[in-house]
Formats: sequence, structure tokens, C-alpha cells
Amino acid sequence: MKYTLSDFDYDLPEKLIAQSPANPRDHARLLVYDRKTGKITDDHFYNIGDYLPDHTSLIVNNSKVEKCRLLFDEGKKEIFVTSARNNRTVEAMVRPGKKFKLDKTVKLTDAVSAKVTHVADDGLRTLEFTCDLDDPQIEPYRHTPFPPYIEQDESLSDEYQTVYAKDMGSKAAPTAGLHFTEKLLNKLEQQGVKKTEVTLHVGLGTFAPVKTEDISDHKMHSEWFQLEEQRCRDLNEAKHITAVGTTSVRVLETAAGENRTFEPRSMDTDIFITPGYKFKAVDALITNFHLPKSTLLMLVAAFMGFDEMKKVYDHAIENEYRFYSFGDAMLIL
Repeated sequence: MKYTLSDFDYDLPEKLIAQSPANPRDHARLLVYDRKTGKITDDHFYNIGDYLPDHTSLIVNNSKVEKCRLLFDEGKKEIFVTSARNNRTVEAMVRPGKKFKLDKTVKLTDAVSAKVTHVADDGLRTLEFTCDLDDPQIEPYRHTPFPPYIEQDESLSDEYQTVYAKDMGSKAAPTAGLHFTEKLLNKLEQQGVKKTEVTLHVGLGTFAPVKTEDISDHKMHSEWFQLEEQRCRDLNEAKHITAVGTTSVRVLETAAGENRTFEPRSMDTDIFITPGYKFKAVDALITNFHLPKSTLLMLVAAFMGFDEMKKVYDHAIENEYRFYSFGDAMLIL
């Protein structure tokens, strides 16, 4: 069956958009869906070990979120760094655009300015700063790039990182992993669940809306990932793979060769997973509840089945699960 963008729409009460995480983070609710039986179970994340196969390998994305949102003049000027060419030159989204015109030098603080050297067709600016980006003068203006549906609250900055985050480079958190605590990971390890880390730097494209009704016309964003030799050995020895989040799925499904074999890679992936896709590597998935019409929701529908996704999301809304980045979790077996 061919699906359209409208098929992935649903109504979500605003009160179900989580503005802060569960505390402790593993006390988020957990919806468990068994694809073989169609059974839905309501639980809490700290009990996830009761549902995971003891022999599974937990594949997590260890990318760390950059404080790439720079707010100056009490928030009246914003520079959202999308990429750095060097330690002084960046590509960025800016606000308000009229203050960042081509060849203009914009005063940001008494000591720091930035010159606009290029304006792309999509509005992206190339900026040259008068100091290095890691200069202490910049630090007070750095903010966590929370998604647009979460109010800016820097006190939640640490909560927007996974406990295993280490490789700096993401513009958004791999949010399915936010529910894990060190204590829970240790408990799972004692149970026989092995954790394997991969790295995929989440780009702003993860929030890019799909604008074409025919989803096959959508141009998928690309994201850089790395799969190291030791990680490949771990994956090749894995009997069962549980991906933590859609970012881990993108790595695994891009990198998996014949007979689910993995070799070291460092590359971009623009894989677009929609219903009808045949999964090569992933046996189970831990994920959050995603935005309507999003590529992430399409990936989930591909993994669990479109009608099943609709049923589960209706159940989650009816039972007032918390949605999006700081929301509750789902385990699909």
C-alpha cells in the first residue's frame, strides 16, 4: 500500500507535550508492544529489563549535544550554528534576518562581533567571528538547542544529554536514550544485556517537516555516523539487536551488509525508512512518541506496521502518555 503524508497525521492534546523529563529519568512510563501477539502493556522504563531478551545487544548512540544556540542582546539576536568551517567561521541560522545582511558586521557584545560573508538561498548565513568559538567570552551566550516545542530552560541542559554521551556533535539529543540511568544500565548488564555504542550526530534535518503529500518525493536529510572496528565485532557477534532510538536504526540499517555483517564505516547516511522497508539488522526498538507527519513516525510505522502504529498511538493518547523529546518511551518487540 502506498501511504501519503496525511496518513501520518494525528491530533495530540497540547498538555501531552512534555516540557521536562521524568525524575528520575528512568521513571518515565513505558509502553511495550509485542508485534507477534499485538499485545500492549503499560509499565515504567525502570522495568524494561523484564521485557528485553537476556541475550540482546543494546545499541546506543553516544553523540553529545552541542550548545550551538547563541543568544545575544537578551535573546534579541540569535545565531544557531549548524556547522563550523573552522574555529572562527560558521554556517548558521540567524534571527532576525534583517540584522544579518551580506557584508554587514553585527555587534554581538562589547567585545564580540560577526561579519556576514555569505547568504545562501535558504537564508543560511556564513559568519566570521572576531574571536575563536571556544573563547571564554562566547561561553555565557551558549544555550542548549531544545526543540521548538520545548521552552528554553537551561536548568534542564544536563537532562537533555544521555548518561553515555561523549562524542560532541549533535544539534538535538538522541532522545530514546534519555531514559537510561547508570544504575539501570548496570542492572541490564548483570542480566546479560550487552551495550554497544555507535555515533551518529543528529542534525537539524531531524526536525525538517515533510512538505510533499507523496512521501516518496521527500528529500531526506543526511547525518554523519561512525562505526568503529570493535563495535563491528560486537555487532557481528550479537544474537539479537535492540536499537535505542531512530538514530541507532539509521546507523544499523545503513551499515548492515549481507547476513547482517558489519564493517567499520565513517560516512553520511540519508536513509529514509517508510512502511514497506525490509529491516536487515534491528530486532527490537526503543523509541519515544514522535511528531505527526515526521520521518521518525514513518520509521516507527515501518518497523511495527502502519495499522499497529495507529493503534498504539491512539492507546498512548487515550492513556495520557507524555510525548516528544522529554516524553515517555515505547519498546517494540
